[in-house]
Amino acid sequence: MPSVFAPRTPLRLAVLAASLTTAWTAQAQNVGTAGVPAPTLAPITVIDRSNQGSMRPGALRDELVKTESISERAIAKAGATNVNEALDKNPGIAVQVECSICNVRNILLNNLPGRYTTLMIDGVPIFSSVSSAYGLDSVSVYGVERIDVARGAGASLIAPEALSGSVNIVTKRPTEAENRARAQIGSYGSRQGDAYLARPFEGGAITATLNYNKHDSVDADHNGISEYTGYDRRLGGIGFFLDDAGGFKVRGRLDVVNEKRGGGALGTDYSAIKHSTTGNPFDWRGGVHGSPDREGWVNPEDGSVMAYDDGRGGMSEIIFTDRVQFISTGEKRFGDSLLRLAAGAAEHKQDSFYELATYIARQKQYYAEASWQTPIAGWLTTLGTNFRYEDLRSHGSMEDGTPVRGVDDYTYRTPALFLQAYRSLFDDALEINGSVRYDRHNVFGGITSPRLNALWHHTERLSSRFSVGKGFRAPTSFFEQEHGILNTIRIDRQISKPEESLNASYALNYADDRLAVTGSYNYNHIKNFATLDPDQTDADGKPITVFGSARQPVIVQGVDVTLSYLVTPALTVMAAAEGFNYRFPAGTLIFARPNAKAYLGLDYDRGDLDLNAKLVWTGPMNLRKFHDDGSGQQDRYNLDGTPKRDKSPGFFTLDVRGEYAINKHFTVYAGVDNVFDYKQSDKESPLFVNGDGGFDVTQLWGPSRGRYLYAGTKLSF
Repeated sequence: MPSVFAPRTPLRLAVLAASLTTAWTAQAQNVGTAGVPAPTLAPITVIDRSNQGSMRPGALRDELVKTESISERAIAKAGATNVNEALDKNPGIAVQVECSICNVRNILLNNLPGRYTTLMIDGVPIFSSVSSAYGLDSVSVYGVERIDVARGAGASLIAPEALSGSVNIVTKRPTEAENRARAQIGSYGSRQGDAYLARPFEGGAITATLNYNKHDSVDADHNGISEYTGYDRRLGGIGFFLDDAGGFKVRGRLDVVNEKRGGGALGTDYSAIKHSTTGNPFDWRGGVHGSPDREGWVNPEDGSVMAYDDGRGGMSEIIFTDRVQFISTGEKRFGDSLLRLAAGAAEHKQDSFYELATYIARQKQYYAEASWQTPIAGWLTTLGTNFRYEDLRSHGSMEDGTPVRGVDDYTYRTPALFLQAYRSLFDDALEINGSVRYDRHNVFGGITSPRLNALWHHTERLSSRFSVGKGFRAPTSFFEQEHGILNTIRIDRQISKPEESLNASYALNYADDRLAVTGSYNYNHIKNFATLDPDQTDADGKPITVFGSARQPVIVQGVDVTLSYLVTPALTVMAAAEGFNYRFPAGTLIFARPNAKAYLGLDYDRGDLDLNAKLVWTGPMNLRKFHDDGSGQQDRYNLDGTPKRDKSPGFFTLDVRGEYAINKHFTVYAGVDNVFDYKQSDKESPLFVNGDGGFDVTQLWGPSRGRYLYAGTKLSF
């Protein structure tokens, strides 16, 4: 349908909203009363009876929606520098690598595809499938108060596209002056440096963060092709907080990202790699089931050797990313009522080289929101509106140099209205919350997304949460499925309906002074699941890619239990287990997932010494099921022509870390990730060929990097 907006309306709206929130709004995530959460990540809760503020594993925030929090302290104990590292190896959450060459990563909630996870900063959604592909590695967690994770469709009132849930990064509002710096060295040429500056002043505060992170490519099977991508990453950000700007409290931040990453051929001489387009610089005999011939691999169809002749560039993926983003949120109280405004804007640029093809993209995103919360007839009601704008413009060339332009261009404009009502009943034993959104999408038309949440307090320490809801998502680009498919003259978009999710969940939670435990069940039903078929041709026989929808639904069910126990005042033990069941048609869930995982953690913190360890068991994965090409088989072979594994082995990883404060200004730390040095390339290469000898790089089920040692110092004053 034609747009009702003028061409420059999104930009004008974003600039206007940003100006308003900077001058007139209040912080959205830090409210004045402890324990009262902001309405964006979870429904409004006015009852505070919880003793779970420590954010221990197994504990939940005192909110209607099941919300798990990872505290600033837990982030530091994990040694995390970005949001992917902070969330990885936590129950119910997985960071999935979807390419052995460029290591594109996605955050999975309930083991649903990463595009269904909405990332927010202070309640503002400002990431897309394109910017998330490499951008989440560049979301710093320095200066973060906590990370809130809410699993389930519609878990966030303002983000209906979060079909699996939302991740909200809550920035820290400083109350005292801070000067912190960190320097770290590690294996594989790793170098990291961070700086954080906080200056409160009368009526507000300002913060500044800087981060530098470098890592070499890793080739564990010695064939000359990396399994772990090298990168050079630089981040910078400025945050501001105003306590009274015309009666509003304001918070906001501006972030800048610059990253260069390259995988495949080793080294950082990216220009030379791109211009190396002939000859064979690799040893295809390397690794488990390597080829018998150095010059190429075995064609399973006839046993002949297919010689490789595309140089270093033919097996390399090089991505340069530049991103600038701004967000601001705010609130002002009018008696019992609350006005909230929010705005965000981002520009994301990507200059990519994918195995001789090129892809240059520029994306703009804008977000504006206003809501009014007020009591009406005994119900705490929130009425609001938001507007989302997202576009993508790209150009590049195919492997043979044929220019292509706009193969995945799109423009989405989505104004929306939302209504939410909360009430407590039976002497506050029952809390209920209902919400509904209506989005008017410029491509897919009107879409309604309802959700119902209930919280029953069995006792002061035992509670049940139930949620059922619906969400939708407008498919965007090929990055959602195959980030590197570019050898095509066009993408034929045959999608006529958005992806839709029906989600239901139940959680039983208990917490006292020493024990916290939560068990939950999640049901996810995805309709109109977006698919990508790159093996099609047009009437002239030229290669095209069909972007369509699955006719059958994708259903993922999961159960998980997480607990923590305070053994002594200094020692905490954490344990968790999760299991999943998958029902899906071939070509939908194309990356393997385990049926079960288990976790065991120890945290010892006494005086100046802090020790922690986490053991994770990842169960076997049914590779044939996830890689099924529609025939019931996966049509994948090793480089020597033997079939790939139908099932991956289960494996353990162990991470340990220790920290000692020499004095109040100086701290030293050291750690080892993957102590057992377990890596997939010792069992099976991520490289494979199909039945006719075609090559690919996505046989992925285990760690791509072995044992990683690191040590560093922290300075604060």
